[in-house]
Amino acid sequence: MAWEFETDPEFQSELDWIEQFLADEVAPLDHVVRSGYDIADPVRQKLIPPLQAKVRERGLWACHLGPDLGGKGYGQVKLALMNEMLGQTRHGPIVFGCQAPDSGNAEILAHFGTPEQKDRYLRPLLDNEIVSCFSMTEPQGGADPKVFNTRAVLDGDEWVIDGEKWFSSNAKYASFLIVMAVTDPDNPPYQRMSMFLVPTDTPGVEIIRNVGLGYQPAGEGSHAYVRYTGVRVPVDAMLGPRGGAFVVAQTRLGGGRIHHAMRTVGQVRKAFEAMCERAVSRATQGEMLGRKQLMQQMIADSWIDIETFRLLVMQTAWKIDKYKDYKRVRKDISAVKALMPRVFHDVASRALQMHGSLGVSHEMPFASMVIESFHMGLADGPTEVHKVTLARLILSETTPTSGMFPTTHLPALAAAARERFAEALELGLHDEV
Repeated sequence: MAWEFETDPEFQSELDWIEQFLADEVAPLDHVVRSGYDIADPVRQKLIPPLQAKVRERGLWACHLGPDLGGKGYGQVKLALMNEMLGQTRHGPIVFGCQAPDSGNAEILAHFGTPEQKDRYLRPLLDNEIVSCFSMTEPQGGADPKVFNTRAVLDGDEWVIDGEKWFSSNAKYASFLIVMAVTDPDNPPYQRMSMFLVPTDTPGVEIIRNVGLGYQPAGEGSHAYVRYTGVRVPVDAMLGPRGGAFVVAQTRLGGGRIHHAMRTVGQVRKAFEAMCERAVSRATQGEMLGRKQLMQQMIADSWIDIETFRLLVMQTAWKIDKYKDYKRVRKDISAVKALMPRVFHDVASRALQMHGSLGVSHEMPFASMVIESFHMGLADGPTEVHKVTLARLILSETTPTSGMFPTTHLPALAAAARERFAEALELGLHDEV
């Protein structure tokens, strides 16, 4: 038997170091650094690179990448355990060189980039000398690539890109964008698009506006509405094969969804710990909140939700490591993605409620967490799509019955059992049931 639910001592010592390092050095940055992606910010440049150097010295930089790219090549289980801790701070991922979308963009550059593309984009991206943007979704079609309008047309030795993209994260800080555009409109739906590497300062690239989440003040958002008007890039700016954008995109999304989920576990734990602290610290109506049964129900339900979600994520990470085939784990990944926003929303909402008026104020993180939970239900594919995928995969593995009644029909099962054990029943060893 090989069932285990513990971490080996050697890696546990690394996790212990990460936990202490995050608490002592990284968490305070959340209150003084506006964005870890803004390399032009002198405060950011003063505080974050020295911490990144300490992570490199410890050998924990960009652990999702292989040794050939300066990482550890950790499997998904180890990465999940790390990301659970990194998710508890806003700047943890960037201090450890595994921030989205740069980590996913680096992964596809490593898999599909030419030597020239790797030299120009991958190396400085891995060193966090620059940041990047994945420009895929569109205002009229969201994340459904079958209805994308952005086109790239070959004109001599250049591709000309025209169209609009929506919610292109960190575009205002990025040195380059990875743009998905239709190059072959007559191909089957998932073979119509290609990926392009586009420097942000290319003529024709226009950020119409930066969009924030509901809890962010106007003008502070980093999800860009981008227009591409006659944007010209050389033929060798294509990333991956022509018509292969969907395959390229899936390469970056599979593991990324697991990392995102474990970072969410870390955030939810923070809300849960705050809820428990409030329960044993605040008195009302003559007794502590924690002694009121409805408050106890909130705490019990939250603990069950967190542990259930975490175990599902860890099992999925284990399957990815075991099978090394994302297609084989599609069902599990969709389940993780569908469960994540609900757990995040429910636990954050309970924490907010338990803190009363303080909970809904901007002096506590819960209102932003609740809105962020809806963001989680949209990022990397809407929850509804993942539920449909999950159901279809489950049903595709289910064998239909050809009989008039279900295979679990009790009278039929009883008749079959009586027929099988007829000899024993004739001997009177058992009464007929």
